[in-house]
Amino acid sequence: MIRLRLYTTLGCYLCEQLEAFLITLAAGEIELERVEISTDDALIERYGVRIPVLADDAGEELDRGFEAERLAAWLAERGWLCEASWSRFQRDAEPDPPAPRVAFMRSGRRYLGG
Repeated sequence: MIRLRLYTTLGCYLCEQLEAFLITLAAGEIELERVEISTDDALIERYGVRIPVLADDAGEELDRGFEAERLAAWLAERGWLCEASWSRFQRDAEPDPPAPRVAFMRSGRRYLGG
């Protein structure tokens, strides 16, 4: 079981994104303790501009875990990254090549269609 703490606040869409990445990329079951920072002045001071912040049992923290590459590296350092899921994620995240534009002629002029 992977035990983590997430410093968050109500309505934090980046925190939701981090949680989605975490569920996708972690190699194992996750126990996630969510810590609401808005009710504690010390937590607001420490994490207010840094959330979401993910912390392991040793207290090692990850800022900006909503960036998949940073989260994957952090998980890999701890042996918690599912390599197959990460490979699939990277493959699926690659943008599709743009569709070729079609050219056509009208009244002796060439136009690019979309």
